[in-house]
Amino acid sequence: MTKIGDAVPRYEDARLLTGQGSYTDDKTDALDACLIVVRSPVAAANLTSIDVDEAKNAPGVLGVFTRKDLDADGIGTFTTAFPFKRPDGQDMHRPSFGLLAKEVVRYVGDPVVAVVAKTRSQAEDAAELVIINYDDEGAVTNGKAALADQAPQVWPEVPGNIAFVVERGDKTETDVAFSTAAHVTALELRISRVTANAIEPRAAIGSFSQESGRYSLRTGTQTPHRMRDTLAKDILNVPSNLVHVVSPDIGGAFGMKNNPFPEYGLVLWAAKKLGCQVSWRASRIESMQSDFQGRDNHVHAELAMDANGIFVALRARTIGNLGAYLGPLTPHPPTANVGGMIGPYAIQAAHVEITGAHTHTPPTAPYRGAGRPEATYVIERLVDAAAVQLGIDPVDLRRRNMLTPEQLPHTTPLGMVYDCGDFPALLAKTIQSADWDGFAMRREGSEARGLLRGRGLAYSIEIAGGPQGNHSPEVADIRFDADGAVTVRIGSKEMGTGHGTAYRQILGDQLGLDPERVRVLDGDTDIITQGTGSFGSRTMIAAGTAVTRAGEVIIKVGKSIAADALEAAEIDIEFSRGAFRIVGTDRQITLHDLAGTAGDKLNTRVSEKAEGPTYPNGCHVCEVEIDPETGVTTLARYVVVDDVGTVINPMIVKGQLHGGIAQGAGQALMEQIVFDSNGQLITGSLLDYCLPRADDMPNFDIETYPIPTTLNPLGVKGAGEAGTVGALPAVIIAALNALRPLGVKDIDMPLTSERVWRTIQESN
Repeated sequence: MTKIGDAVPRYEDARLLTGQGSYTDDKTDALDACLIVVRSPVAAANLTSIDVDEAKNAPGVLGVFTRKDLDADGIGTFTTAFPFKRPDGQDMHRPSFGLLAKEVVRYVGDPVVAVVAKTRSQAEDAAELVIINYDDEGAVTNGKAALADQAPQVWPEVPGNIAFVVERGDKTETDVAFSTAAHVTALELRISRVTANAIEPRAAIGSFSQESGRYSLRTGTQTPHRMRDTLAKDILNVPSNLVHVVSPDIGGAFGMKNNPFPEYGLVLWAAKKLGCQVSWRASRIESMQSDFQGRDNHVHAELAMDANGIFVALRARTIGNLGAYLGPLTPHPPTANVGGMIGPYAIQAAHVEITGAHTHTPPTAPYRGAGRPEATYVIERLVDAAAVQLGIDPVDLRRRNMLTPEQLPHTTPLGMVYDCGDFPALLAKTIQSADWDGFAMRREGSEARGLLRGRGLAYSIEIAGGPQGNHSPEVADIRFDADGAVTVRIGSKEMGTGHGTAYRQILGDQLGLDPERVRVLDGDTDIITQGTGSFGSRTMIAAGTAVTRAGEVIIKVGKSIAADALEAAEIDIEFSRGAFRIVGTDRQITLHDLAGTAGDKLNTRVSEKAEGPTYPNGCHVCEVEIDPETGVTTLARYVVVDDVGTVINPMIVKGQLHGGIAQGAGQALMEQIVFDSNGQLITGSLLDYCLPRADDMPNFDIETYPIPTTLNPLGVKGAGEAGTVGALPAVIIAALNALRPLGVKDIDMPLTSERVWRTIQESN
């Protein structure tokens, strides 16, 4: 029996590591038809003509389709539900985001024509025969540049390319605080655009049953129920019960696979139109062009302090690059999680203004952290710069401004309610674990080898299971077989994160169930008809709560059944270690045996949600070495202490933090989506877009400092995004610390060797 807190290996791994995984693309080769998308090679142009006649007559071709075909069949477009306003107070324009472009293309990779043939090679050959004429127009790909007076317009209905302006906090109070501040630190920050680069590119299989009138989609998605509902309502215009979504194993998601994409609607529509199963899978280059991308902000931020370095106010103006279209979740990252910009500090006044800008680029969407790393990057860069400006030790400056446990719960000026934590104690533990006082000796060792050494500290706090007031329930359905085995049907979605192992530990701890006799099913909207999915570090908060509440119901019902079986009063029945027993006696019946006789009486289905979002927090200390002759930056040491609440499985938590740190450090050191002045994607393959490898990462020293929350029965706070949230500022701050003796005051991410070398040369 496993229980909460045990560091047990994941039960999922044996299947996945022995080649028994089931991924979408595993099923595509034997299907009836393959769909290929013809994409725009230009970023901004009018479609003057499309000639598909030769392609239609190519060998094996079943159909060649344009937007006119979709419109004729009443196929809809994606929408976004965010109710934001433009600067004039009018509702923001919701651009038409269809499965194929209509009259105008707005980024390189915009889908224009769909070709379906019996084999992939036949579809690819036919796609080469499609002739499209483009009337090129000027493009803009930079969010800040898009707001300039003479910038090319992405949508005529969106003057100035300003999709919306959102404000958080109290502007008047903040301005007053700044007007009386003794010190103000200001920074211009660039947070680069990145892409998920999942190990498994997106893929989809669509089918349609003439008998039942139901569509079926197989694709790796974090949110199968949301996918079902969006495709049914927005694209196919049918009731949700006529769309069946199956999400098998997922080879990497990171938020990107939380979105519906045009290709998913195309394979379903084509399957009905052609009367056969239709598959699509992206090449790596196609993924770089068409996956929703992440981050991409310009930020002007200021921190006001009194004469003693006490933080009194924060203000920031952010330009978020939304891309050309608004996907269902595109406005979320730059707006929903800005509250983390307060950090763990007792700042009394704050005001943030977020401007959403349209550009001729793919849409942005949640990517691991979804605004949290960006917010933490802003406040921690400001705090570190303020420490330098005031000549105060960066640890001391943070310590004197931190909220204490006695001040919690605390409502921040940006609306978040920190429920619990001990930020000063966690900071102290991190400083000790990082051997803070030994840094000078390590720097001397680096200098003896001709290297610059720097250290960066970042303290992050993030919302999980939110945003506040909008946390959704999750569904857990637990059923017992006659032999006592248990099947858990859950509305969350496993994506390589060990959910099944965690559920087994919860049920082992609560019900004494043998983990080998527990089966977990997810990702199929027919097997479990309701669910929310996995994103935003919510799974253990929401689904863990549902499983726990279901276990409580089983115990309550089981006591009644056990009382009859043991011929005792229900009030005299207790449950522990997997058995019901009469209090004060040795007479008992195990849950396993009771399930064998109780039929379906123990089967339980609950829909539950936690009382509110939680706030995992942690401190990262990173040390880097920089070769001044080449600009190569190396991660030398990395220590993190995190409060993720109750730790269900320390091994899984460490794995999540490892991966999160690698993604944050990857963006800081090398990852960046780059477009040229015409909107062409320069980083269009893994030859151009650099990803971190194992030898780019040091050994991570990861510890936990759990302060369980009372907002859910497990006391968990969430761990999936914590590594990324803290890593982005920690790495950049460490590099600036190393370069500061050379006169370098600022540097943008990513820290490529060329950028660092040029910065050093310019400082000289």
